[in-house]
Amino acid sequence: MKAINSNKDFNKLVKGDKPVLLDFYADWCGPCQTLLPTIEKLAKEYAGKVEIQKVNVDKHPELSAKFGVRSIPTLVFIKDMNVVEQVKGGASEGMLRKKLNAVLK
Repeated sequence: MKAINSNKDFNKLVKGDKPVLLDFYADWCGPCQTLLPTIEKLAKEYAGKVEIQKVNVDKHPELSAKFGVRSIPTLVFIKDMNVVEQVKGGASEGMLRKKLNAVLK
């Protein structure tokens, strides 16, 4: 799974033609590490349909601030350059799958 490494990466990503799921996380965050295998699994399943990428809040505080991320993990669903959903804290694979399918419609 890719990680956003710069504002340039972010801008290119959201201007693309696919919906986006951003996973705001930190390496030291236990719940983030618990959620990571699920996010990686979904990234493989939805490859080519939804861009799923990680954003390290310690390395990119400006992106965290832009999306109002105050707790992690936070998942941000973006379609047509607009935030359509945010999920804070842990989330089940089934719930994330439903939200990804909704953003594809």
